[in-house]
Amino acid sequence: MIELRDLKATQLDALREIANIGAGHAATALSKLLRGRVMISVPEISVSRLEDVGPMVAAPEAPVAAVLMHMLGDLTGRTLLVFPYDTAMSITRQLVGDFPAGGPGQLSPMEQSALKEVGNIVGSAYLTALGDFMNVMLLPSPPSLAVDMTAAILTTAYLQFSSDRDYVFCIENDFMMADRDTALRGYFLLLPDPAALHAILRALHLA
Repeated sequence: MIELRDLKATQLDALREIANIGAGHAATALSKLLRGRVMISVPEISVSRLEDVGPMVAAPEAPVAAVLMHMLGDLTGRTLLVFPYDTAMSITRQLVGDFPAGGPGQLSPMEQSALKEVGNIVGSAYLTALGDFMNVMLLPSPPSLAVDMTAAILTTAYLQFSSDRDYVFCIENDFMMADRDTALRGYFLLLPDPAALHAILRALHLA
């Protein structure tokens, strides 16, 4: 059986190219939404255990905002776009300006809507790039948003996966927004169901 951890450098390069295409599409869509230039780079792509992703994102008790979508169509699974809370706030301010938050660690309804739209754009772009590579149709569900501690967000996702599904694709994304000198980093996780995972692995080994 092909395993995620057995991927060779050439397969990881193929994944990186898919991710770069998706990031380019997402940047174009976000630029139109913001009416200003947005660039998204992919500094790293890795295959990790889900429980090992947390330290990449933030400390276990640090708040994060996560946009969840189900992957539908010819293959199924889930996607998760995770931002450190301060990063999420910076991105939403670029979209909607300053709105009073609902409380510490919370986002206003307008900010929640904006962040879900960002998650929808990014997730849809990556799924489209992967679907084009595999010649299959991949569609995102409407996005949902959770704001909680890093450990809580990823533990909830981890508990939905059995031991044969705990390896996930993790794509780091650096968002360069208009009028900002520093990048805002987010993490896109692809958590395919078993049949989808095997199909992706087969496609990569044929690439």
